[in-house]
Amino acid sequence: MSTAAAPAGAVLADLLPTSRVRDAALVAGGAVLTGLAAQIAVPVPGSPVPVTGQTFAALLVGTALGARRGFAALALYAVVGMAGLPWFAGGASGYALPSLGYVLGMLLAATAVGALARRGADRSVWRMAGAMAAGSAIIYAVGVPYLALATGMGLSEALAAGMVPFLLGDALKAALAMGLLPTAWKLAGHRG
Repeated sequence: MSTAAAPAGAVLADLLPTSRVRDAALVAGGAVLTGLAAQIAVPVPGSPVPVTGQTFAALLVGTALGARRGFAALALYAVVGMAGLPWFAGGASGYALPSLGYVLGMLLAATAVGALARRGADRSVWRMAGAMAAGSAIIYAVGVPYLALATGMGLSEALAAGMVPFLLGDALKAALAMGLLPTAWKLAGHRG
């Protein structure tokens, strides 16, 4: 296996043969992966927001596909879910959900981590940790205020119900990504 340096500005998806069909398949696959991961949902007592696999999937999709395709995948996920496909957390759909802000935050976070991956953030453990932290912060920056507005909670109550219970899980997801993505580059035969 070669250990050539990966092309500057490349993300993992760029290692596949280039075509519009590839891009469409990656975008659709990213949306489906996020929808499937959202079905891994564990209710959190006192919160209308469950612990799910969708945030991890959204950040992984953005990192692996890059900003443009990551945005498109999460936009497809959001639009189709708002249109009625029951693939938001726990099989929910529609646009009147108190947790919809997190979905919108995931769209922005996938874009941001995709841009960071193009700058090599997915090739080392510590840079990947930073990218995951930035992505999670973006999700909370949109999701928590939306939760407060949608439910009538105060901001401190929304933080307690919509962020604090999820921080440990976010740390575990970041640790998984810190090992997974740099390892994927090594398995692909590239080093950063």
